[in-house]
Amino acid sequence: MSTVTRANLVEHLYSRVGLSRHDSSMILESLLGVISDRLEAGESVKLSGFGTFSVRQKGERIGRNPKTGVEVPILPRAVLVFRPSQLLRDRMNGSENAVTEASFHDR
Repeated sequence: MSTVTRANLVEHLYSRVGLSRHDSSMILESLLGVISDRLEAGESVKLSGFGTFSVRQKGERIGRNPKTGVEVPILPRAVLVFRPSQLLRDRMNGSENAVTEASFHDR
């Protein structure tokens, strides 16, 4: 299993859309910037047919050092949460309906 990188995404935009690599890179960076800015502002980002990114606040709690067993406080923090859409879940599970819809979108 390989990892998708920014370079892979730029190359995909370049080959599929026909823009220059530079323009493809600028579009991807702009999109990622908007998503990051909205999440940083505490907003959710919903990509229809893909899923929703949101920020959840976790409160302070007591944890335990696994080596020593000593209790330590874990400070409050924000965590990024991704909830996949039903369409993406269906595609991951090989649903016939999702495969048909995905084929339609790839045209």
